[in-house]
Amino acid sequence: MLADIDTWVLDLDNTLYQPQVGLADQMNVRIRAYLANLFGTGETEALRLQKQLVADHGTTLRGLMNTRSIDPHDYLAWEHTIDYSVLGPDPVLAEVLGGLRGRRYVYTNGSAYHADQVLGRLGLTGCIDGVFDILAAELIPKPYAESLDAFLSSFGIDPARAAMFDDLEVNLTEPHERGMTTVWVTGGTPSGQLAARRWRTSDLPGFLRANI
Repeated sequence: MLADIDTWVLDLDNTLYQPQVGLADQMNVRIRAYLANLFGTGETEALRLQKQLVADHGTTLRGLMNTRSIDPHDYLAWEHTIDYSVLGPDPVLAEVLGGLRGRRYVYTNGSAYHADQVLGRLGLTGCIDGVFDILAAELIPKPYAESLDAFLSSFGIDPARAAMFDDLEVNLTEPHERGMTTVWVTGGTPSGQLAARRWRTSDLPGFLRANI
């Protein structure tokens, strides 16, 4: 089914590892702490602000850039306080990704530092040909078209021969409209085809093994 694919585009968080490890929870705790400090508020209000910024701007960082003109490097510094030891090697995924034909890229709304830490802990660094992070996207996150344009241009990708995997379905809408095959990686739901060139799976390595 994916015989025509020669470029594999992989989201990072909650896609290359299971959400149950809690890394995203750590990230959200630190984001809310940043917001509480910036706005001088408590955790409940920080949570409300986070949800509002994401709803209005796509990510908390983009929202703060648009509304408060913050230093993005200062904001991203919280990534250096995450306990990445909750992640461990995933030899099954490494074997599957290493066997894919063509190029393999990570496309993330996080930083390159964060991607390096995650890929290193998972034992996937050698499986990836490049990382496109939020700074490479000039702080424009998925799912915005400008971010996708920059990613495709950066690596010279033909959308018709690319497959993109992401845990957030909203991030797959624009790629699908460009002609990319998309796979929604989401836990607790049956794997299957949703439409032409659109798939869903709860088992990334299993899906790849069954379809390449």
